[in-house]
Amino acid sequence: MNLNGYAPAFLEAIVDTDRDRAREVIAAALEAGVTPEEVVFEIVIPVIEQRDKRLVDPAEMTLAQHFMTAQIATEVTEEMVPRFRTPPELLGRVVIGTAQGDLHTLGKRIIMGCLRASMMECVDLGVNVPPERFVDEAVAHDADVIGISAMMVHTARGENGCVRVRQLLKERDLDQRIKIIVGGAPYRFDPDLYKLVGADAWAEDGVSAARVVGELVAEVRR
Repeated sequence: MNLNGYAPAFLEAIVDTDRDRAREVIAAALEAGVTPEEVVFEIVIPVIEQRDKRLVDPAEMTLAQHFMTAQIATEVTEEMVPRFRTPPELLGRVVIGTAQGDLHTLGKRIIMGCLRASMMECVDLGVNVPPERFVDEAVAHDADVIGISAMMVHTARGENGCVRVRQLLKERDLDQRIKIIVGGAPYRFDPDLYKLVGADAWAEDGVSAARVVGELVAEVRR
């Protein structure tokens, strides 16, 4: 099996959320001489990007399945990175949490898995995060992007969510140095909601989040 053959096998394994099979594919690739760098950049990242295209109807995949696929990709990436010949360059740094008043966590964990698998450093702030903490932690960790998850309309639109985070960034003259991305059910129902609450962008799922965060990081570092 050549290098190109491992990606389809890994894709099949993660679509089936078969962690054991996925790890067997990676182990076989390494044994055949595929480098850890190739595992991450030629297998894991392309497969994560291809996953939804592989499904006939992506909506049929449950949140738990999305989480498992992101988790498998993250586990493989975290195992490979220490084995790189030279330390990999992180593509960006994100602090991420669930808005104040919101205790949902699964969606945020899915996003983090995809970001980490795409070589983004993530700082998890947990749930019910006050707006001041989003900004303070972003500054403390020199983050490029703040990610705010909200699964309820009132936490997405509320005064203690993204609206207040944006206000704090403006007050501290950080508006151009730190970008905001939001996600969660309210934004899927109203794709223009992110503009109303003052975010720079929104993402529907982990794959699009990795792409959008990359674009926001590029804007910050331009």
